[in-house]
Amino acid sequence: MAQQQGPETARKPWSLLAPLAGLAAGVALIMLSLMVFMYAQVFAPANPQMSEITFLHGTSVATLANTLQQQHVIRSAFFFKAFAKLRGRANALQAGTYDFPKGASMMDVLKQIEDGRVVRLVVTIPEGKTSAQAVRILMAEAGLTGDVDIPPEGAILPDTYQYQRGEARQAVLDRMLEAGRKTIDELWAKRAPGLPLATKEDAIILASIVERETALPSERPRVAAVFINRLRQGIRLGSDPTVIYGISHGEPLGRGLTKAELDAYTPWNTYQIDKLPITPISNPGKASLEAVLHPANTNDLYFVADGTGGSAFAATYEEHMANVAHWRQVEGDVEHYVTSADTAEDAGVNAADTVQPQPQSDAQPAKAPTSGVRLKGVVH
Repeated sequence: MAQQQGPETARKPWSLLAPLAGLAAGVALIMLSLMVFMYAQVFAPANPQMSEITFLHGTSVATLANTLQQQHVIRSAFFFKAFAKLRGRANALQAGTYDFPKGASMMDVLKQIEDGRVVRLVVTIPEGKTSAQAVRILMAEAGLTGDVDIPPEGAILPDTYQYQRGEARQAVLDRMLEAGRKTIDELWAKRAPGLPLATKEDAIILASIVERETALPSERPRVAAVFINRLRQGIRLGSDPTVIYGISHGEPLGRGLTKAELDAYTPWNTYQIDKLPITPISNPGKASLEAVLHPANTNDLYFVADGTGGSAFAATYEEHMANVAHWRQVEGDVEHYVTSADTAEDAGVNAADTVQPQPQSDAQPAKAPTSGVRLKGVVH
């Protein structure tokens, strides 16, 4: 005989489901809260302001994450490390100085470091600066640390170099010196045949003179050809920047050269020596090095300012004097004088170029010319 189920027996399954449903709802709520929490840690904006932080080479992902959290750039170092490892980039995070934008999320920050989007701190050494001047530029960079010694003249390659905030000045200087060595090695190996340059140092010395004689890129090969032709013919170079270097080691004089300075012997004064100076007189750029190692194919022995910011070149003394006459006409303000004291600095023409050059010897030093013109108010 079948027994009838009472009301209490019928309600028993429902009474078991209720706690399970509550438990499931609680677990779902916890999971939802966890997901919201994780989303907030990973994708929600964190840093309330711009933040600049520098990470040096060799910084571990743990140290990097902790620093970011301490600086309030990210919310959680734990999640940063976890996601960096999940993305397989934990060992590829790039050192440098980063400027993290206001409101960036943790994923934004992680992607920025993965991509190496660092603050570009740079220092520029202009062509034609001496090594002492280059070091002063380095010392003026507040983002660098430490002191450096002045390297040999001509050893630096003028260029723009990136650096990290807090990096040692010596490390940046080492890159400049390495760039200089690499550049001259590459260019020397491809030099034109038959140049009157015995060594790479000779090329740097002559390029340093070319660098100081013209600032026009298009003129460098032709200016280089003038000096190359003079070397081949045994004619003294007669370059004013070499005289200045012997006086001030390349620092501006702020005035014209005097006859006494032109006549005074120094190992750099190319009015008084038959060869190249004893050292470079500046740090030449790559373009000047290329010009010296691949000079223009000309017979030029002279050049003088042409009144337009460039130079007029000549192969003969007669042509040169015609160019000088044109220069005088262009300037229009001419004052005759009886010595060559101010020719080079004031007239834009080397004093030795106002007379027809002859091959010189050490036994018979060259003399400055005894007549010429002085162009007032003109700076070479």
